[in-house]
Amino acid sequence: MKKLKVFCTIAFVIVAIAMPLVYVSAGYAEAGHPALTAESAAPHGGHDIGTQLPLWSVLPFAGILLSIALFPLFAPHFWHHHFPKVSAFWSLVFAIPFVIYYKGVAVHEILHIYIVDYIPFIILLWALFTISGGILVRGTLKGTPLVNTIILVIGSFLASWIGTTGASMLLIRPILRSNAWRKHKVHTIVFFIFLVSNIGGSLTPLGDPPLFLGFLHGVPFFWTLTHLFTVWGFAVIILLTLYFIIDSYFYSKEDKSREDYGENKAIKIEGWHNLIFLIGVVGGVLFSGLVKLGEVNIFGIHQTIENLIRDAILVLMGLLSLKTTTQQIRKDNEFTWSPIQEVAYLFAGIFMTIIPALAILKAGEHGALAFLINAVKQPAHYFWATGSLSSFLDNAPTYLTFFNTALGSFYAGMPEIEAVHQLIANQNVYLQAIAAGAVFMGANTYIGNAPNFMVKSISEEAGIQMPSFFGYMFKYSIPILIPVFILVTYVFFK
Repeated sequence: MKKLKVFCTIAFVIVAIAMPLVYVSAGYAEAGHPALTAESAAPHGGHDIGTQLPLWSVLPFAGILLSIALFPLFAPHFWHHHFPKVSAFWSLVFAIPFVIYYKGVAVHEILHIYIVDYIPFIILLWALFTISGGILVRGTLKGTPLVNTIILVIGSFLASWIGTTGASMLLIRPILRSNAWRKHKVHTIVFFIFLVSNIGGSLTPLGDPPLFLGFLHGVPFFWTLTHLFTVWGFAVIILLTLYFIIDSYFYSKEDKSREDYGENKAIKIEGWHNLIFLIGVVGGVLFSGLVKLGEVNIFGIHQTIENLIRDAILVLMGLLSLKTTTQQIRKDNEFTWSPIQEVAYLFAGIFMTIIPALAILKAGEHGALAFLINAVKQPAHYFWATGSLSSFLDNAPTYLTFFNTALGSFYAGMPEIEAVHQLIANQNVYLQAIAAGAVFMGANTYIGNAPNFMVKSISEEAGIQMPSFFGYMFKYSIPILIPVFILVTYVFFK
């Protein structure tokens, strides 16, 4: 342990010293491209700065991901008590040299990602976490393969209508309670992440942020339901079948003497009025996409009025849930604030350090990822390129990048709404590939989609030893999901 701490300290110091030098050296290397000023930046940032940032500017982002992956393995006690400091460290390693070199543009980028992205992200998670914590499913739920599979089926449908985050927060506690007696249950939570937290949200724009973004850019609301249903069904049926087989095997190895539920009790829901608040959250999100009320300026960042109203609605729904739900229900639900706090701290660092990655991605063929953008030609390319980046980056801008790449490839110079209609009419498979890649492959890592890490945190708080960041990938997502995605490619996107 002592050697590990010394090694980590040395590594941190090296990176902390190296990053400012990296940005300074970038300035000398870009002889014809002096540091940007706030006035020369694009109105919403990203495009100009993305053409200048080198690929290795994402090192702090890689650092925080490696910290999330390795510290819980090699220094769990240190991580448990100091993960907010680690998150803050990597944030500062990126932010200090970034601000020193890019000055006003850097400040603009940082403010933009927190005001427009991070704060609404946390408000949505907090509201759903708070409301779902007030819904208690009582009764006898036996953690058998059939019962668990039924819960996953319900979650896979619900995710498209109340969002992957909403469905995950609503169902994770019931499935944890029903399997509390079982020794082998990690695989159940992993498949829950696969299906409820990700792939299940493919059928409507309410399911996942990238699909909602497509809806805002002219994709009809029910396009995903009619054109992704077969892709969704193919992947869901394969995964549910695999899960049932795997869970049946582990169930046969369980000590049935521990399967004591006491008296069989009918299933009933307490705190059901929180479902109204859950609908209110969905309504607030829909309102922000359908209504246009103009913009306000917050510290130089343009934020729409409808988004502020949405956030206010979400906060109100959460507060009403806290006010109207008895403490006994939350206690019986084993509700605590620790999971949302962990997500808030870690994603504050992730959002900060992800700035260069998103800026480079938004720069398209003019940025350091031009080789990837230019290599994307066929539907299968779009599926894997969008999905691979969505496994680690925010899937909403990733979706939009390849969405615009497809529009530019086929209908350059055409007005966006007309180009979208033409893409749907004549090149529909490309949009299918982009949408499926962005939603499906968020399941590849814990950070691929917002509810993944939340489900992990809630499960760990319930005493389940979840796999590490890399353990999740190498033991579950790569051997299980990648073959499924290869099949999806050959059946739908070849």
